[in-house]
Amino acid sequence: MFSPTMDLLRSEPMQLAQLIIPMESAHRAISYLGDLALFQFKDLNTEKSPFQRTYAAQIKRCGEMARKLRFLKEQMTKAGFSSSSSSSFGPSITLDELEVKLGELEEELIEMNANSDKLQQSYNELLEYKIVLQKVGEFFHSAQSIAAAQNKEFDAHVIGEGSIDSPLLLEQEMSVDPSKQVKLGFVSGLIAREKSMAFERILFRATRGNVFLKQVVVEDPVIDPVSGDKVEKNVFVIFYSGERVKTKITKICDAFGANRYPFTDDIGKQYQIITEVSGKLSELKTTVDVGQLHRSNLLRAISFEFEQWNLLVKKEKSIYHTLNMLSFDVTKKCLVGEGWCPISATDQIKNALQQASLDSNSLVGAIFQALQTKESPPTHFCTNKFTSAFQEIVDAYGVAKYQEANPGVFTIITFPFLFAVMFGDWGHGICLFLATLYFILRENKLSSQKLGDIMEMAFGGRYVIMMMAIFSIYTGLIYNEFFSVPFEIFGRSAYDCRDSSCRDASTVGLIKVRGTYPFGVDPIWHGTRSELPFLNSLKMKMSILLGVAQMNLGIVLSYFNAKFFGNDINIWYQFVPQMIFLNALFGYLSLLIIVKWCTGSQADLYHVLIYMFLSPTADLGENQLFLGQKFLQLLLLLLAVVAVPWMLIPKPLLLKKQHQERHRGQSYTPLYNTEDSFELEIETDSLGHEEFEFSEVLVHQLIHTIEFVLAAVSNTASYLRLWALSLAHSELSSVFYEKVLLLAWGFNNVIILIIGIIVFVCATVGVLLVMETLSAFLHALRLHWVEFQSKFYEGDGYKFYPFSFALISEDEE
Repeated sequence: MFSPTMDLLRSEPMQLAQLIIPMESAHRAISYLGDLALFQFKDLNTEKSPFQRTYAAQIKRCGEMARKLRFLKEQMTKAGFSSSSSSSFGPSITLDELEVKLGELEEELIEMNANSDKLQQSYNELLEYKIVLQKVGEFFHSAQSIAAAQNKEFDAHVIGEGSIDSPLLLEQEMSVDPSKQVKLGFVSGLIAREKSMAFERILFRATRGNVFLKQVVVEDPVIDPVSGDKVEKNVFVIFYSGERVKTKITKICDAFGANRYPFTDDIGKQYQIITEVSGKLSELKTTVDVGQLHRSNLLRAISFEFEQWNLLVKKEKSIYHTLNMLSFDVTKKCLVGEGWCPISATDQIKNALQQASLDSNSLVGAIFQALQTKESPPTHFCTNKFTSAFQEIVDAYGVAKYQEANPGVFTIITFPFLFAVMFGDWGHGICLFLATLYFILRENKLSSQKLGDIMEMAFGGRYVIMMMAIFSIYTGLIYNEFFSVPFEIFGRSAYDCRDSSCRDASTVGLIKVRGTYPFGVDPIWHGTRSELPFLNSLKMKMSILLGVAQMNLGIVLSYFNAKFFGNDINIWYQFVPQMIFLNALFGYLSLLIIVKWCTGSQADLYHVLIYMFLSPTADLGENQLFLGQKFLQLLLLLLAVVAVPWMLIPKPLLLKKQHQERHRGQSYTPLYNTEDSFELEIETDSLGHEEFEFSEVLVHQLIHTIEFVLAAVSNTASYLRLWALSLAHSELSSVFYEKVLLLAWGFNNVIILIIGIIVFVCATVGVLLVMETLSAFLHALRLHWVEFQSKFYEGDGYKFYPFSFALISEDEE
C-alpha cells in the first residue's frame, strides 16, 4: 500500500516518470492506474485535435452510450424511479454487451412510449367524444322537450278563436309542404374555454350571423388529446345552413384547435354510440394500464443496474481519454506515456503495471522509468477529512510551490484561534459546536445527499467550524461572557464592597479582598463604568501581541524555506533584516506592553513609541518603564534604519555576481562536427541563458523593500480588527440581552416575555451566530492571506491531479 509521509509542512516528493506499455495490456494498465489514483498523465499529443487521436472512435462510442444512459435516466425520473447507489451490483458486464443491451432498451422504450402515446391519445379522444355525446344529447333532448310542449300548447287552442297573442303566419307555416322546409346542419365538438369568446366572434363575422352557436361548460378540466395537458373546455354545437358555411366553420374550428366530433340526432343511435364509446374506453384503459405496468417493471429493473452501467461507461470513457494522451512508439506496438507520481508510490505503480501485463497475457511487460527534468513538479499534500478544509482555505489564496512550507499546518490552529478572539463568547461557541456536531454525527448520510449551496459549504467546512466553536468557548471563558452575562465559574471575584451599605455599588467603594481571579476577566468588571476602557485596553494590546507573534512566525518560515532550497542570500539579506526591522519597532512595542502589564506602570505607550522617532534623545520622564530604556530605543532605531538598505542593496549585487560566475567561460566551447551543431544549438537554447537585467532586479527589490516597510506598520494596525470585532460582538450581545430579554422580563407579562424570548433568539441566531460568524471568518481569512502568508508564501504552484476514477465520478456529478 501507498504509505504517505503525512507531512503537511512539505509536499510529497514527486518524480517525472515514463511508462512504456504494450498495446495488448494498455487498456487494463490504465484501468488499474485509475483505481490506484497516484499517476498524473501529461498530454503528449497536444498538437493533435480530439478527432485526430487514436481512440477518437472509442470515445465517440462511449459518448453515444452515455446519451442512451441519459435517456434511460430521464425515463426513470419521469416514472418516479431513482438509481440507488446502495443497490447491489449484478454480474459484471462487458462494454460490448452493455452497448447491445442499451440499444435494445432504448428501442424498446421508444416503441413503448410511442404506443403508449397513441393509446393515450385515442383514450383522451374517446373521453372527449363521450363528453360531447352527453352534453349535446342533453341539449337536443331539452330542445325536443320544449318543441313538444309548444305543439301540445298549440293543439290545446282553437285556431278559429284567434287571439292577439297567436302568430299571424302560424296557419301558413303549418300548411307548408315538409319537403320544402330548410334542413339545418350542425357541427359539435370541444374548444378551450379561453378561446371560446374569440371563437364566437370570428364565427359571427365569417358567417355574417347566419349560424346559431350553443356552448356548454365542462365542469372538470379535460386532457387534450394533442398536447396531453389538462385544459378547461366548453362543448359547442353550431347550427348552419349550406355547404359553404360548413366549410367556413370547419376551417375556423381547425384554426382555433377545436376538436370536432360527429353526432346524430337519432336518440336510438345516440345510446348505441355512447355504449360503444364506453366499451372502447374500458378496453383502452385496460390496455394503457397493462402497458404502463410493463414499462414500470422494465424501468424498475433498469434502475437496479443503472449505477453499475453508468460507472462502467464513465470509466471506459476516461480510460480512452487517457490513452489518447499517450503517444505511439516507432514500431506502433507500444504506447509511451509521461506523468508525475509520488516517489513513495513507485512500487505500487510498478505492481499495477505488472498485474496488468499478467491479466492481459502479454508477452512483454510494461516499463516504468524515472526521468530527469527541470520542470517544477505538482504539489501534493496527503490530507484527511479533518485537514482538507484547512488546506482548501490556503489553496484558495494560491497552491503552494513544490516543497514550499505549507501555511495549512499552522492554519489548523491559528485560523480558528483568531476567529475566536473576535467571536469570544462561550454561550455562542456552544451553539456553534452543537450545530457542527449535528453535521459530524450525520456526515455519512449527509455526504450522499444533495444539499443547498450554503448548506454544502457549511457541511464541507464542518471541522473548521468545530475548531472555531471550541476556541470560541475557550476565549469566551477568558472574556467571561455567556451571551454577554458574566459568571463566577472559577471562584469568587477578587473585589468586594467597602461596607454593607454599598452592596449594589458598581462604580465606587470596591476594594480588593481576595486573590486575583484565577482565569480570565474578573466578572466584577462587567457593568462598571471602567468596563469599556479596561476591556478596550486589554483587547487592543492583546491584538498587537498576537499580530506581532504571527508576523514573526511568517518571517521565521521564510528562513526555513530559504534554508530548504539552499538560498543563503535570502537568509542573510532578507530574513535577518526583516526580523530586525519588525522587532526593532513592533517587537519592542510588544515588550513594552508585557513590561507594563507586569509592573502595573502608568506609562503612556503611544507617547513612548511616537517620540522614539520624533525625539529619540529626549528624556522619557514618567514614561520610563525600565533602566536603559533610552539607550535600547536608540539602538533599536539605529538597527531599524540600517535594516532598510540591508534589504535593498546587497541582494541585487550578489545576484548579479552569482549570475556572472555561473555563466563564466561559456563563450568558450569545444569544437563539434557539423552533424552535432544543430543539437548543440538546441541544448544551448534549452539551458535558458537569458541576460541578467540588473535594473529590473533592483527595481523589484526596491518595491519589495518598500512594501515590507510599509506593511510592517499597516499589517500591525490591521490586527487591531481583532479588538474591534471582539468589542462589536460583545456590545451587540449585551444590547440584545439588556434591551430585549431583560426589558421583556421587566413587564411581568407572559405574552410580552414570550415575544421577547422569540425576538432575542432570532436576533442571536440571525445576527450573532450567522452574520457575526461570517464577518469574523472573513476577517480571520484576510489576516492569514495578507498579514501572515505574504511574509513567506509564494503560492505559485499547481495541484497534483492524478488520473482517478473516483475524481472523475465526482467531477461529472
